Amino acid sequence: MSQESEYSEGDLRNTGMSLKHDREWDYELERIVEAVEEKDAKKIGLQFPEGLKRRGPKVADDLRELVPEDVTIMLSGQPCYGACDLDTYLMKRTDVFVHFGHSPMKDTDKVIYVPLFSNVEVTPIIQEALETLESPDELPEVGLVTTAQHMNRFDEMRDFLEQQGYEVKTRRGDDRLTHEGQVLGCNYASADVPADQVLYVGGGKFHPLGLAMEHPDKHVVIADPVNNVVTVADTEKFMKQRYGAVHRAMDAEKWGVIFCTKIGQGRWEKAQEILEGNDDAYLITMDEVTPDRLRNFDMDAFVNTGCPRITTDDGPRFHKPMLTPGEYEIAVGNEPLENLEFDTFHGTW
Repeated sequence: MSQESEYSEGDLRNTGMSLKHDREWDYELERIVEAVEEKDAKKIGLQFPEGLKRRGPKVADDLRELVPEDVTIMLSGQPCYGACDLDTYLMKRTDVFVHFGHSPMKDTDKVIYVPLFSNVEVTPIIQEALETLESPDELPEVGLVTTAQHMNRFDEMRDFLEQQGYEVKTRRGDDRLTHEGQVLGCNYASADVPADQVLYVGGGKFHPLGLAMEHPDKHVVIADPVNNVVTVADTEKFMKQRYGAVHRAMDAEKWGVIFCTKIGQGRWEKAQEILEGNDDAYLITMDEVTPDRLRNFDMDAFVNTGCPRITTDDGPRFHKPMLTPGEYEIAVGNEPLENLEFDTFHGTW
């Protein structure tokens, strides 16, 4: 009998599939060693996203073979879900700080970003996705987006679609995005292109479901080269969950306004705006926003100005309604219910 998931049915992580095979990446150890030599570094900090933390000890072992014996290597144990989720404590206490698995969100000499590009072939799954996309004779324009892990094959994706007769529409969304055609879990500005259909190439459904909610007028096709499946983003269940959260919060009197102290997730102005308009709102500062940390606060509802995916994906796990700033405006009567939309992040830090 399978173990029951700790997450709700509406949690987007339940919609992704586990990897069917392992992957190898280039950890760019030579670039790290060069930085150690250049700075005469004595302490190296390594930060991995959750799915790659198990790789950390092996990378540390490989680095030990390449750097002087008096160099200390430290692994971050802090949760990490994106380029905005830097372990600033470790970063300030190391001479060289390396963040694996994400592209840089801001130009800085304080962090070495190692994107870990995937070696998975993308053309076969895009070929299969052609059966789900509208044909170029009927709808020639198609938007193309992917994640940082597959950006090394973005030109290959575009060339293949153009060979099939499509007009491929791409753009770099804003400063939070490093590459043209890149999407994040909190930012889908690169999909704001003149095309009624968008092809997302990447693993799982976490990103494309957010994309479909941010751009509800677009037909979003998911070509997953990791799990070798093609699907269409369906947001109906998710939107029902969000409408339900807003309705439950409409009678709330005491509001907890969460300001996230993580370097790339703070929206101080937004938090202040909510506080200024509500005498029964209280500011709560924290780094990691979890149900357990909020359980002892005597609030009727919460509004999270930090990472929007905490609200949307983990929302049902909180003991009281957890809303985005836009959903809060609806719950308190400042905006109509039909204005409900997906919360996104823009700008860096």
